[in-house]
Parts: sequence; C-alpha cells; structure tokens
Amino acid sequence: MEQYKFILSGGGTGGHIYPAIAIANELKSRFPNCKILFVGAKDKMEMQKVPQAGYDIKGLSIAGLQRKITLQNAMFPFKLLSSLVKSFGIVQQFKPDVVIGTGGFASGAVLKVASILGIATVIQEQNSYPGITNKLLSKKANKICVAYENLEQFFPKDKMILTGNPVRQDLISVDGKRNEAIDYFKLDANKKTILILGGSLGARRINQLIAKEIDWLLSQNVQIIWQCGKLYFEDYKPFSGKENVQVLSFIDRMDLVYAAADIVISRSGASSVSELAIVGKPVIFIPSPNVAEDHQTKNAQAIVNKQGAILLKESQLDSEFKFVFESLLNDKAKQEDLSKNIKQLALPNATKDIVDEIIKLVESQKS
Repeated sequence: MEQYKFILSGGGTGGHIYPAIAIANELKSRFPNCKILFVGAKDKMEMQKVPQAGYDIKGLSIAGLQRKITLQNAMFPFKLLSSLVKSFGIVQQFKPDVVIGTGGFASGAVLKVASILGIATVIQEQNSYPGITNKLLSKKANKICVAYENLEQFFPKDKMILTGNPVRQDLISVDGKRNEAIDYFKLDANKKTILILGGSLGARRINQLIAKEIDWLLSQNVQIIWQCGKLYFEDYKPFSGKENVQVLSFIDRMDLVYAAADIVISRSGASSVSELAIVGKPVIFIPSPNVAEDHQTKNAQAIVNKQGAILLKESQLDSEFKFVFESLLNDKAKQEDLSKNIKQLALPNATKDIVDEIIKLVESQKS
C-alpha cells in the first residue's frame, strides 16, 4: 500500500483543533502507515492538544489582526512573511499529498504555500459565514467541505461538498450514558442539569451573567455545570463552593456532560453548534459579538431559522435572560421540539465524508 502524507493545519481555539484531529484520526484508521504532520500557531493551544492526540506539530509565529491599532497589528506583515517562509520549508521538506486546513491563524499561510507549490488543498469551512482568508484561498483550493447550505455566494459551487463539521466520535451516541454521567459528575438524578459552555478559552459576558444570576438560577431547583474557560477559571472557581454548582476550566468528557445536560447555554462557534446538533439538546445560544464577520450570530441564526434553538444577543441578556430561561425550563414540550429540530440538522458522518473527499482527491492526483 502506498504511504500517503497529509498536512493538517488548524488552531487557535478548540473549534479549529478538534475537527483537524478528528480528520487525522479517520485518515490514520484507514491508512495506518500514512504520515501526518500538523502545523499550528506558536503559543496557541494546538501546541499542547495535538501532541496529546499523538501527532507531531510544527509552530508558526503568526497571530490574527486585532480590531484596534496595536503593536501586534504593526508586526503582522512581518510575522505573516516569516510564516510563509517557514511554511515553504515545512511543505517542501514533508512533501504532502494533500494539505487540509480547518481554520485558524496558521492554516492560511500553509494552504497558500501549498497552492503555490501545486499541492492539492482542502478547506474545511465550519461556519455559515466564511472569513476572508478562506474566501481568498477558495479560488485555488481543490475542494471545500462545508457545514451549511447556501454558501455559493462565497465559494465556487463546483468545489463545494456539504459534509458538516467533524465531531468527536464519542458524541454520536450519548443517550445511553446518562447514568454514567450522573455518577461521573456526582449529580442529583432528580434535578435538572444546566450546562454552561463558553468555548475552550471561555466567554467573559456569559461568565458575568451566570455569576450575577447564580442564586436565582439555583432557586429554580437546578444544578449547574459551568465551563468558564481557562482564561477565567481563577476568577470564578470560588463559585464551586456553592451547593449544586461545579465550575470547570475545561471539560474532557464532553460525551458525559452532554448526556447529563437537560438545557445548554452556549456560545455558537461552529464546533459547538455541530456538537449540540449531534447530541440534540435544547440550547440557548449567546453568540460572541467579538468574532470576524459576526459569524457566531449567523451560525446560531441558521439553527433558529429551523426552530432548533433560542438566540439571545449579549445586548439582550440583562432584560430578557431570566424570562427566556425560565420559560424554557418550565416548558417540556418546547424542550422536546428544540431537541428534535436541532437533531434533524446533524450531519453525524461528517468526518467520514470529509476523508472520503480527501481520498478521492489523492487518488485522482496519483492516476
């Protein structure tokens, strides 16, 4: 069997890293002797998470543009040039058959270099509204795997394949894990469990909201698992001293926490939306307004348009959160409708389908 080589690039947040790892795992399961190299951004979480998953990674000195004038922005052109030069060296030395980008600071540089060198590239676009980097890269990409319909205005239609976003395989069937989850998190089986998710780094505004309303929430006879993110853990861990509250910086067993959850309050990054569709939980999305193209609002709105979720903007939290949350908590039929509708939007075979497209591309290059 021929030994294929793949470069995967994606990072900055868990939403870019875990899809790349899921794709790598599927490639490895099909081609055990293939070689896989990750390329990420130095000092970002991929430099820890990828080696933990068993893969080699090389880091580029690159970061995104800030929305205000900063020294980091002044350095951006130099860091970009440095990253392009280093990417040339990495790609020429490794000689991949295909380069796959899942988004994040580093993937733009690596995909650009691969296309210049005539190496096949695949973009895995996770959001309902693509960022400028992927829009530019799409002109030279061989295939673009997307998670939402109606992206023809951004990408060449003949290159797009609707696959969905890769999710962890242990999320595909969480329904039978509720008892295990209750034991694992030491929960009260007779109370509703509210899961708060702010993304891998955390969400300041969601954390502020929960801290402010924690006593009111607990008065609703619920228990809370609150993933506040590593950036905010020191600030909010004292709340773990309250009965029926667990504050965590990061959750390793996402399968069990989803199995335990009755209602989820979450950011609407692409991976979170895809995971919540797979597990089919009633969710209140609170999008981050501090992301490129306001893509989190657009991700959430795409689900709301199919009656699969509730959307609250940060500007609405003070006036509307209590009413919206209490109404959902006390309306079992609404919870069931949201669960059913979001689950219908799930694409559980995304990882397999993306790898199918990668393999077709590799084989077409070889023939």
